[in-house]
Amino acid sequence: MRRALRSRKIVMAAFDRGQVPRVACINKATVGLGVDFDRLVPALQKFLDEHFVPVWGTPATLVKATRPLAGAWCIIFLDNADAANALGYHDLTNNDLPLAKIFVKTTLASGQKVSVTACHELAEMMVDPAINLWADGPDASLYAYEMCDAVEEEEFAIDGIAMSDFVYPSYFEPFRKAKSTRFDHLDLLTRPFELRKGGYSLVRNGAKVTQIFGSPAKARRFEREDRRLHRSEYRKARLR
Repeated sequence: MRRALRSRKIVMAAFDRGQVPRVACINKATVGLGVDFDRLVPALQKFLDEHFVPVWGTPATLVKATRPLAGAWCIIFLDNADAANALGYHDLTNNDLPLAKIFVKTTLASGQKVSVTACHELAEMMVDPAINLWADGPDASLYAYEMCDAVEEEEFAIDGIAMSDFVYPSYFEPFRKAKSTRFDHLDLLTRPFELRKGGYSLVRNGAKVTQIFGSPAKARRFEREDRRLHRSEYRKARLR
């Protein structure tokens, strides 16, 4: 399965917003997810329909599957991380279609919830399917256009299943004044580019990309994981 889904090249482009993608949800994990898979998929669909799409305008139809489906995007649940200590990330298939990987054993071993990781990667895959968007930030810097990173340890429940908080488009608008509007779904952030204590962001200055954290504790949790390699620019560099 992993060989079939490995990305062979990088697509540096936006995807067709005129169509509603179908997303195949595939569980290949050999251990329990901590939540029933038959309940998780409808909860993720409700997350999109009732919470995420009204803000970001990126609908999708989620379907359970046992293998990748022709022309469909994909969320696949696997046992162990194939990148250092990653809980999950989104990538591209060898057919250049968006793919989210959720690493179940790695997520559970870190004390996190598989449903939150899945929600996180689904949200970010919907807005930035090619994993290459950046937003103008303060001091001429660029911030990775990621919907959940800044608030990734904040959650809310849908039908008793934990889902990830996510930022609003206003979060990436540096002209916004503090407390002038809503910046995330749970209304915890007060200004653009703010990080919660459990959040982080990738920041680009020229060719240099750094990881910044909402707290020293978050930085310590990232000591063995470098999420800069989850962006398409850096995967491309490694493939040369």
